Amino acid sequence: MEGSTVGTWSDLYDAYDTSNPPTWDEYQPQCQQDADEVECLRRRIKYYFMNPCEKYHARGRKPWKLILQIVKIAIITIQLVSFGLSNQMVVTFKEENLMTFKHLFLKDYVDGGMDTYAVYRQADVYDHIEYIITQYGQLHNNTVGNHEYEKNGSNYTPLSMCQEFYRNGTIYPGAETFEIDAHVDTECLEVYPMYPPSPREVLHQFELHFKRLLSIKIIFVLKAINLQTVRHRELPDCYDFTVIITFNNQAHSGRIKVDLESDVDINECRDWKVTGASAKQIYLTVLFDCFIVITCITSFTLCMRSVIKGIRLMFDYNQHCSKHCGKDVPWSEKLEFVSGWYILIIVSDMLTIIGSILKIEIQTKILTSYDVCSIFLGTGTMFVWIGVIRYMGYFKKYNILLLTLRAAFPNVIRFICCAGIIYLSYCFCGWIVLGPYHEKFRTLNTVSECLFSLINGDDMFPTFKNMKQKSSLVWIFSRVYLYTFVSLFIYMILSLFITIITDTYDTIKQQQQSGVPISELQKFLSVCKDLPNSGVYRLDKNNSCFFNCCINRGREQQERLTSEA
Repeated sequence: MEGSTVGTWSDLYDAYDTSNPPTWDEYQPQCQQDADEVECLRRRIKYYFMNPCEKYHARGRKPWKLILQIVKIAIITIQLVSFGLSNQMVVTFKEENLMTFKHLFLKDYVDGGMDTYAVYRQADVYDHIEYIITQYGQLHNNTVGNHEYEKNGSNYTPLSMCQEFYRNGTIYPGAETFEIDAHVDTECLEVYPMYPPSPREVLHQFELHFKRLLSIKIIFVLKAINLQTVRHRELPDCYDFTVIITFNNQAHSGRIKVDLESDVDINECRDWKVTGASAKQIYLTVLFDCFIVITCITSFTLCMRSVIKGIRLMFDYNQHCSKHCGKDVPWSEKLEFVSGWYILIIVSDMLTIIGSILKIEIQTKILTSYDVCSIFLGTGTMFVWIGVIRYMGYFKKYNILLLTLRAAFPNVIRFICCAGIIYLSYCFCGWIVLGPYHEKFRTLNTVSECLFSLINGDDMFPTFKNMKQKSSLVWIFSRVYLYTFVSLFIYMILSLFITIITDTYDTIKQQQQSGVPISELQKFLSVCKDLPNSGVYRLDKNNSCFFNCCINRGREQQERLTSEA
């Protein structure tokens, strides 16, 4: 410690004004005071960067943040699993109802045959529409579920059938002539349930213009109640299924594709009564969610306090460097005081708090936003688990992996930017050239997914094999395209990517073995050789550097008053 003190005195001596040098009696207390302040700052910063065990030995404080994070991980995971099981029942109910509607309203439908489900004759179109209207009118007699028509007041909501077609047009393919008005007209017809007219009468009033036809849409709303949640001590939700059956003729190729979709709205049931089951579990679940909210608020407060403390130490250290070294601290060292792990935990706490509040409202049937709640809870839980890596970094063998990821991150981002440009160029080229001949290159989205799969060595042979050989030129181009892409990305770009990580790992490993500080902050802290259990970090009066600094300042003022007198 003597060598460090002497070095500090020499730095301080250079900083003083030599035009009016102080006497030795005035200089010695001032120098000792500044040396104590520097040593105090060094210990404060070193204590800030200690792990929870070292802080416990240094000041005897329990690692409350570590304990809280462990508890938080356990309870948040339990909450997520509970919500996931509940959400799974919602997803299952939606999917099974969609399958039910396809079997009820699509004529001769077979599971898994939606991609090839189409009609090719005018009579088939009328037959399918007639079948839908008939099945809709006989819903109560056909369905085995608790489906019901929607009511608007005392009246039922009708089935809406609309066709879209070009306003005017005369088409003569044989003479290779046509005249078309691009304006699109819509013609609709409504069919009320319970007492509907016969399908023949409806179709007699609804003439289809096949030459100009673009699409036919049949829309109706059915209601249902998800009763399976009762077995899990949850109140059932009421569902509104907006069923949309589309006859798509926009290609005018002689093939009208038929598709059925359903939009789902989940609402709180207006009136309900459940007997033979207790609502105790719902109340316990709500209390558990409230406990998670309180835990996350506590974690948020503790982490925010640590972040603020780190920012204050950053300003103190920057002021010290400006005063004694005449330079500002670089941003790379300033960011050392702002822990990214604390920021991650703070973000996860905020997401979990919002998600838990939404979950409470879902449990009490105030809201039914399952998707929004899932995003908040899922992302918050992911960040919580990632935050655990911070505590694993206190072990040397795990820490080198974290340091490698942090050090390699900037180079990885630059590398991805360069490789991404090449990747996008292949995406655009494959889409425009191979799209008409390969189903995996029909859209930019599918092109990107296909190429990403090729990079990972997945689905290679089918990608080569499924290329249609209608054009010899395009087929040869596809071979050159695919071979160059696979060779470039797998053998070159991925190898360079791995090299970046391994080089960074070797560099970090050598630095840890040599033990040489690599930054001015680490050099500044390396002067302090005090161990955590030495007792100098405690805040009692005998060891507090703040208390000693105050004593030194009082002595200095008293000596100055005595000399002036």
